[in-house]
Amino acid sequence: MYNRILLKAIIAGLDRGKIAIIYGTRQVGKTTLTREIVNYYRDTNSFDQADIFWADGDQLETQQGLSSQNLSTLKSFISNCKLLVVDEAQRIPNIGINLKILHDNIPDLKIIATGSSSFDLANKINEPLTGRSLEFLLTPLSFTELTQKETIFHLKYHLENLLIYGSYPHIYTQNSDQNKIQELKNLASNYLYKDILEWENIRKSDKLNKILKYLAIQIGGLISIHDLATKLEISSQTVEKYIDLLEKAFVIFRLKAYSSNQANELSKSFKVYFWDLGIRNTIIQNLNYLDLRNDIGSLWENYCVLERIKKNINNQVFANYYFWRNYDQNEVDFVEESGGVLEGFEFKYEKKSITKGSYNFSKLYPNSTLKLINKDNLEEFLVG
Repeated sequence: MYNRILLKAIIAGLDRGKIAIIYGTRQVGKTTLTREIVNYYRDTNSFDQADIFWADGDQLETQQGLSSQNLSTLKSFISNCKLLVVDEAQRIPNIGINLKILHDNIPDLKIIATGSSSFDLANKINEPLTGRSLEFLLTPLSFTELTQKETIFHLKYHLENLLIYGSYPHIYTQNSDQNKIQELKNLASNYLYKDILEWENIRKSDKLNKILKYLAIQIGGLISIHDLATKLEISSQTVEKYIDLLEKAFVIFRLKAYSSNQANELSKSFKVYFWDLGIRNTIIQNLNYLDLRNDIGSLWENYCVLERIKKNINNQVFANYYFWRNYDQNEVDFVEESGGVLEGFEFKYEKKSITKGSYNFSKLYPNSTLKLINKDNLEEFLVG
């Protein structure tokens, strides 16, 4: 078991009287993290079994018990607990309003709600709980979290495994490559689409598969909705709809182009990356070692962008993320804007020097910084 960095922030929020909403893909470790929080309150606040009520949103009894907007009914269902956990909260009708009723009428009650996708849970919780809740996105294990049990030297020596198999907790801890491959295939086939397909009330869509595979092949490349629609013979509206759903299900995320309206800068294209490289590699059916691949540069770029965002999420650092490119083909892989500071990063797995074209970014934005991140200095970019 790896200690998740978000643990302390979630507990701090609960202790301030906030409802903690934990998002994340299926199998990412939300239940394990929540059990750690429960154990913390058992150990430090002497909560016993009667003080903790764990409600499974998949169960009909929970759906009926927590869907009432009658305070007496809600109190009767949760008894006199001090900590309420609502797992898969999006399954419960009116859950946001009902948690608001409990929060406002039982001030000392600590509430955790978890959900596997943002589009369902956000629609049902966010508005009623404005000002009452804190949201936390739990991602696959981060580089920093892995350093709890492994040295940086060891992790860098075995970077190949992270680039190929990703870092879902139950996959990363498998004791053989064959087991990792089997678990990844199971995850991709049985869980990856589940939230999207349930939300859209459709069977596995051939269109969705085509779009997802195209995005997996094109990680780190420029994406145009119109060009993708034309190539796959799908309407632009359908492409946009499925990309949006894939984002909301935490399968992919987009980076927009950074531009200050310079005439020579791209502004409308975007890039797509995956929240887990193991899932990406499974989609394209390529789990080969690096010496048999021709996409090392794309894998490395996705890994670096993803791990930097994980680092910021876990440390509650709020930033905007972009890439930069102009029409002369000069580009910077990743641009981070936080606290008025603009940082540019170029990702090269083995290369030791920044490409000449990237320096045009520094000329246009003289107050920015520009750094090269390769496998030798990765820890400077991710740890801390």
